[in-house]
Amino acid sequence: QVQLVESGGGLVQPGGSLRLSCAPSGNILGIARMGWYRQAPGKQRELVATITNGGNTNYADSVKGRFTISKDNAKNTVYLQMNKLKPEDTAVYYCNAWKPLNRNDYWGQGTQVTVSS
Repeated sequence: QVQLVESGGGLVQPGGSLRLSCAPSGNILGIARMGWYRQAPGKQRELVATITNGGNTNYADSVKGRFTISKDNAKNTVYLQMNKLKPEDTAVYYCNAWKPLNRNDYWGQGTQVTVSS
């Protein structure tokens, strides 16, 4: 099993910034990709950004140019730097880890991000 512990959510004004962190633990061997997804009230969970072990990144169109996903291999931690936040970014953000060998997705408990004045 893989456990994902997220941190860094909170309340921020429009135009502000937040940084989310996700640290995996447990059986982390075989994780090929990690990422962030979000779910707003009444909406489906959607991709925000992913990063592979090789450093390849992928972003939702709605966050390109504002959010940056990165990985600290020494700390085994994935970050999501969120700048120029908008009210529509308000959601619960979930960390995800994917193992291709067993095709398993692992999820964190979620962290609330609220963008409001």
